[in-house]
Amino acid sequence: MDITLHGLPDLKEAAKKMLEVIGDNKIVLFYGDMGAGKTTFIKSICAELGVKETVSSPTFSIVNEYEGNGKTIYHFDFYRIKSIQEAYDIGYEEYFYSGNMCFVEWPDKIDELLPEHYLKVEIHTKEDDSRVFSFSSI
Repeated sequence: MDITLHGLPDLKEAAKKMLEVIGDNKIVLFYGDMGAGKTTFIKSICAELGVKETVSSPTFSIVNEYEGNGKTIYHFDFYRIKSIQEAYDIGYEEYFYSGNMCFVEWPDKIDELLPEHYLKVEIHTKEDDSRVFSFSSI
């Protein structure tokens, strides 16, 4: 499924659509260039899931934890890791296999550790600065 967004006001609707197609997936992988809008989209998704606290990129902490509607949500950013060992060091398995929602930015940095099933979100920036969001269940 593809959705084209022409501005920030479209994010809320895109977040709702993603949550409709997520199915049983608890792991959501976000692919896109730097500045494509991965963190901004995750903020909108978290708002739809009832998160009241500030959602920010975990670039330096690698993982942030939020609470929404009584459920735990983990938000990862693997951009800065230099080796797979760093993912092991933070205990990625405990998060990924906890049964809680996990949003993962820069999943290509930990390709070999990704679970068998997940929702893939690809964000493509167009010349007119619009974004195309593609959702696919793997």
